[in-house]
Amino acid sequence: MFGKLTLALTAGACLVLLPLAAASAAEPKPLKVAVSSIKDGGMIPTKFAFCQAAATGHVEPGKDISPRISWSAGPKGTQSYAVFLSDSDSPKTDRDKMNKEGTTVPKTAERQTYYHMVLVDIPASVKALKEGNASTARVLHGKPAAETKVGMPGLNTFTVVTAANDALKGKYYGYDGPCPAWNDEISAHHFTFTVYALSVKSLGLPADFDGPAALDAMKDKVLAQGKLEALYSTSTPPAAPAAKK
Repeated sequence: MFGKLTLALTAGACLVLLPLAAASAAEPKPLKVAVSSIKDGGMIPTKFAFCQAAATGHVEPGKDISPRISWSAGPKGTQSYAVFLSDSDSPKTDRDKMNKEGTTVPKTAERQTYYHMVLVDIPASVKALKEGNASTARVLHGKPAAETKVGMPGLNTFTVVTAANDALKGKYYGYDGPCPAWNDEISAHHFTFTVYALSVKSLGLPADFDGPAALDAMKDKVLAQGKLEALYSTSTPPAAPAAKK
């Protein structure tokens, strides 16, 4: 059952909205970002994934726990933080080939950004999110915003890609981890944890905001930012990662 649901999800889990960037009037200062059990450029552990490579077959459910994320203090004037997790290798074209036997998603397929977590209005006094802050388990049909303990969660892209699937559709707030297609020629997708220090306490966003809406609201409010990049694959064994774009 889970295998079928996972394949149904990853077959559609590829919608991009906007690049992960936020404009600022001045060049943002750097922040140092750390994520538990993940080295910069290293692999994301399966406990933080929505799905993982299976011993038999292709994929199976992951634990989908949100990792601990910490960062250095923002500069003077920082009133809140925002934290994102995005996949920059999610296919935009050739989506009909995802997770289908006898074919692959070619490396040449156009790619787009997929938001796995969008979290804003984190108080300036907070410099770390505990493990499980935005997800303690994989939950089909989505998680309510109230489950996120610190910060205001937006809708991640799982909300969009499951909308036409009665077995999965729902509002996916907070965190849902990696689950790239097992037959993607870019086997190890590039994931980026990004933290922004902002000049406002709240972005004033409505309840059902998403990644692009948050980034638009952050324009001219970013004082500092930092990132940690990582990889994740559901292929067995993982193929060599694609060159960083």
